[in-house]
Amino acid sequence: MSNILVIKHGSLGDIAQACGAIQDISENHKDDQIHLLTTKPYFELFKKNPVVHNVILDKRLSRFNLIYLYLLMKTLKKLKIKKVYDLQNSSRTKFYKNVLFPKANFNTWSSSETTLPSDILKEEFDKNPVLDRFDHQLKTSGIKTEYTMKPNFSWAVTNIDNIKQEFNLDKYIVLFPFCSAHLTHKKWPHYNELIELIKNKYEDQIKVVVAPGPSEIDDAKNIKAVSILNKGKALDISQLASLIKESSFVIANDTGPAHMTAHLGVKGLTLFGKHTTAFKVSIERENFKAIQVDDLEKLSASKVLEKILI
Repeated sequence: MSNILVIKHGSLGDIAQACGAIQDISENHKDDQIHLLTTKPYFELFKKNPVVHNVILDKRLSRFNLIYLYLLMKTLKKLKIKKVYDLQNSSRTKFYKNVLFPKANFNTWSSSETTLPSDILKEEFDKNPVLDRFDHQLKTSGIKTEYTMKPNFSWAVTNIDNIKQEFNLDKYIVLFPFCSAHLTHKKWPHYNELIELIKNKYEDQIKVVVAPGPSEIDDAKNIKAVSILNKGKALDISQLASLIKESSFVIANDTGPAHMTAHLGVKGLTLFGKHTTAFKVSIERENFKAIQVDDLEKLSASKVLEKILI
């Protein structure tokens, strides 16, 4: 039995996308132990993943923090790792490679760089869809892929009966009208208008809710929907996954919850401006589709309503 290291730091949407690749790695290393290096927001979440044997916290402190770097590398070296699958593919994880396995090729350190096709520049390769890039990386590394192209985030769910009972949730639509403060170009501005249209069409047959993150609770007061919280605090990732999984439909900006919805197999819709394409981020699934427009401001609420399938 050998030790295998998988690296996935974040973000939330990326975690949902990578779970198929992680499952394939596990399936191809059935007799080995899977260790996963991640960051604080996802440390407890990954402990619930049935194919991960051990979760290691990376605080991602400055690379000039030599004491922290020494301790982290010491922890990893103790494992006598046979192979690393770098699913983060960042400058930081490249730095880790140069410390742990400076001369390794894809047989020891699998990354988008060590598995890069010889006839293409990395800048061009990175224009391919996210899941296609994972698939290429793993296949080149000798992994038979069955789940990489169809991630299933359902392992992340938990029981939320108490929350559903508190808010009297039966049939409901979840909206995610928020986005990071530095990504306001991803934000569709007509959610309140859409809520009115939904209420007029479905009346009391369906409830409209939002599930704000910790920094979005105050912003949620400006949305004309029920704000779902747990004892006044934002839902954790597993609770959020369950709220999505048990919903009738989801409408979201291009954010982490949109990717969660896509890979939970839930019906829904994500709204894209010209910042990127749904194709590149591999978000469209059988039940989850995207509306792509040049200007989100000009996308009408009535157009979005037409796409709601309940």
